[in-house]
Amino acid sequence: MPIFGDFAAPKVVSVSAVEAPEQAESATNTQAMWEQPVIREATPVSKAPAIEVPQHPATVLESHAQEAPVETVETVETVETVETVETLETANQTPEEMLQQVLDQLAVPERRHLPTSTLQVEQLDSLIAAEPAPTRENRFSRGETSEIWGVKLDRVRMEETIESIEAMIVDRVPRYIITANLNYAMLLAEDPTLQAVTDQASMILADGQPFVWRSRFGAAGQLPERVAGSELIYRIAERAAQQGWRIYFLGAEPGVAQQCADALVKRYPKLQIAGVQSPPYRKQSEAEQQAQRDAIIHSHADILLVAFGQPKGERWIHQHYQELGVPVSIQVGATFDFVAGTAKRAPKMWQRFGLEWAYRMMSDPGRLVPRYMGNAWFLFLAMICDWRDFVNARYGSDNDTTNRLNRA
Repeated sequence: MPIFGDFAAPKVVSVSAVEAPEQAESATNTQAMWEQPVIREATPVSKAPAIEVPQHPATVLESHAQEAPVETVETVETVETVETVETLETANQTPEEMLQQVLDQLAVPERRHLPTSTLQVEQLDSLIAAEPAPTRENRFSRGETSEIWGVKLDRVRMEETIESIEAMIVDRVPRYIITANLNYAMLLAEDPTLQAVTDQASMILADGQPFVWRSRFGAAGQLPERVAGSELIYRIAERAAQQGWRIYFLGAEPGVAQQCADALVKRYPKLQIAGVQSPPYRKQSEAEQQAQRDAIIHSHADILLVAFGQPKGERWIHQHYQELGVPVSIQVGATFDFVAGTAKRAPKMWQRFGLEWAYRMMSDPGRLVPRYMGNAWFLFLAMICDWRDFVNARYGSDNDTTNRLNRA
């Protein structure tokens, strides 16, 4: 059957005998022309009747139309191949490896838009829902405590306290420390609202010799030594000068905090002072209080030392320590006065026998006598309760002595 219509048949049949020798002669001349390159210009290429492409435009259009689908198929096959490779690479991976692979892809901008199968997305969603993102483990960890007269005291020495403070600074998590003495134990027994402040403290130091003595009896656990805030401040300043920590001084009477900071810098020249404030002894407005807190926040302090007195200092720290963001906040009481020289500590002998309170009471009887008399009465009642507990544990609660102590 003819391909291009009926006109093909007459062309084949109407070849005369006269034309045949001419065609043979033309073929011979063509061969000679190929053998002689100089005669190529005479080759009648344009006169060949067989090359008439413009007469058949449909054929050209059809060939181009066939090329486009071929390119589309190749593109689809390439994408499918990439998805297959991605699926095969993650088929034998553990959930942890899959998560790490996705995190690595997100870290490189050019890999964020790689094709991901639906199976990968579902597996990733389930992995994130089942396992939260890993967090850095805190370096600080509270050790053993001994509960004495309602206060959980840390069993630490001075050097261990400094190491704990350094761990808190490394963690950069807001925490606070309480230096508890007999007066704090009395305030805690009288005011139940102070219990939340005590429970949320990261450390409670035994800043009172009666605590150490009491820990040597019973099953509470022995405290190794007294950790006084008036000595702790020097050790903190020494380590801060070595490590580059910034200390903020807040509290005491006007000018005392600055004198305390100057004395420590004179003793430790490399000590960095983040800021000094001595708020007035009056009720401050909300704007003044906010400005005070903003100054601490913008100081980027590592340690905040507060001298507001008990329990005002502990309450203030508990209320604001999260907002301030300081890694370590410590209520230090009258320590600023001791360092500045406006108050005098008891001699070493008085401290050794636990009579520093008596020395301070005599130095300022008008203010401290009522306080220490209340502490003495609390200590007396606490010792009675300890004796009652001892009798109950040894002889039982029906003993006559126990009944008399309960009535007392």
